[in-house]
Amino acid sequence: MSDPVGEAKLELKQASKEVKESENVAEKYSAMTVSKNSEMNMGELSSAFSAVPTHKPVKKQIQFVEDKQEFSRFPTKAGRRSLSRSISQSSTDSYSSAASYTDSSDDETSPRDKTQVNSKGSSDFCVKSIKQAEFGRREIEIAEQDMSALISLRKRAQSEKPLAGAKIVGCTHITAQTAVLIETLVALGAQCRWTACNIYSTQNEVAAALSESGVAVFAWKGESEDDFWWCIDRCVNTEGWQPNMILDDGGDLTHWMYKKYPNVFKKIRGIVEESVTGVHRLYQLSKAGKLCVPAMNVNDSVTKQKFDNLYCCRESILDGLKRTTDVMFGGKQVVVCGYGEVGKGCCAALKALGAIVYVTEIDPICALQACMDGFRVVKLNEVIRHVDIIITCTGNKNVVTRDQLDRMKNGSIVCNMGHSNTEIDVASLRTPELTWERVRSQVDHVIWPDGKRVILLAEGRLLNLSCSTVPTFVLSITATTQALALIELYNAPEGRYKQDVYLLPKKMDEYVASLHLTTFDAHLTELSDEQAKYLGLNKNGPFKPNYYRY
Repeated sequence: MSDPVGEAKLELKQASKEVKESENVAEKYSAMTVSKNSEMNMGELSSAFSAVPTHKPVKKQIQFVEDKQEFSRFPTKAGRRSLSRSISQSSTDSYSSAASYTDSSDDETSPRDKTQVNSKGSSDFCVKSIKQAEFGRREIEIAEQDMSALISLRKRAQSEKPLAGAKIVGCTHITAQTAVLIETLVALGAQCRWTACNIYSTQNEVAAALSESGVAVFAWKGESEDDFWWCIDRCVNTEGWQPNMILDDGGDLTHWMYKKYPNVFKKIRGIVEESVTGVHRLYQLSKAGKLCVPAMNVNDSVTKQKFDNLYCCRESILDGLKRTTDVMFGGKQVVVCGYGEVGKGCCAALKALGAIVYVTEIDPICALQACMDGFRVVKLNEVIRHVDIIITCTGNKNVVTRDQLDRMKNGSIVCNMGHSNTEIDVASLRTPELTWERVRSQVDHVIWPDGKRVILLAEGRLLNLSCSTVPTFVLSITATTQALALIELYNAPEGRYKQDVYLLPKKMDEYVASLHLTTFDAHLTELSDEQAKYLGLNKNGPFKPNYYRY
């Protein structure tokens, strides 16, 4: 017969032995870890772990009261802020960046109030911290690995210095990829001064690295509205330096120079603009007869529109949403406002992950494309009550109104993939009856009186560059296009370009594409003389007429 008492005593004895062995192992491992002079090889580590019993673990009582007291010793930042605060105030809140790993959220001092000097003794810059330059340099070096075509252009043209004498003032997103472009322009002979086109997209360490290398950069992540315009002004208005070329993204720099410094603006030799919003502004100036310099519309060049707008957004929309909200897309109902190239990229990515995607459109051609791609074209008011996510990418204003935001369901996500922050009527949400709660970097809960919460990303600004990063390779295509546009405008003989807006020549588009094909080990087929004659083409291109739609 079995002896229950004896078995219980034996089991208790065995458990006691195991606890003792576990404590001995813990002491041994702790000693090996703490000792500064000891090194633990893999054999010791393996034996240490194998000695720990893997069954009948001894449970310890968790001291909730003590833990809570310990936790309460550490003060936390206030999680809520009144909605009546201005955009400028909310923009200056210091939060860590999803795309900028060294951003210090503890340093509340404005860069404008700091005196910083780089290793060369220059203070002609204003960034978050020049001490981050070394880290930023490594970021730039990583970006260079996937921007081989731009580096190739740099090496080919470096000896000729096609931009010698060019004084370029730029207003773009300041990221590692943009830094590769800026340093390419410098290598080709240009002098550059740079600021940011978005108050949230600047990578502080990259701005520091550029400042350390001698480029006058005025930008940091989390600028206020006042800071934003101050930085632009510092780039333009400096003693002993007058710009003769503009590289713009959104048109803010061009607008500022046109309004505040008309005499300087008239002496500009060319403008290169890469955004829908900025190009729209240029065409308005041209139509009104107020554009007094030639401008290059890079946004509508094939190598920008079909790659940066489409393929870049197809990948970065998911990256931005995942990093900020951890949302699962399968089965979610999503509205994408606008079915241009950006909208097409967003819809393709969301559909691939199982989301139910609706599209809103004003253009019957784009709407028909959406239908043929398998999306239902609706009016926003028809689906507003039951959708989970709204993404705007139209370049318009008030695409999502306060009335529509009021009717969204609890937990909905609202974000913008267009350049400007006008698409979502964020200003209408800054009223006393609503409460804003900062959850994490660039993520706010807007809370209605009945407790409903809507998740607003980047305060309605550009999602992918505010909340995440974008694919380096695609930006290489855009940056190469921008560099060639600057070279073309700067070196064009007098009279080639009048005071108007131009598209990049087709031949240049094809050249940019050809530079990037080597990355894929792609080999182009060459036309025979007979084939070229039959098609009426030059064997070396361009291969499509200007009216061709890719």
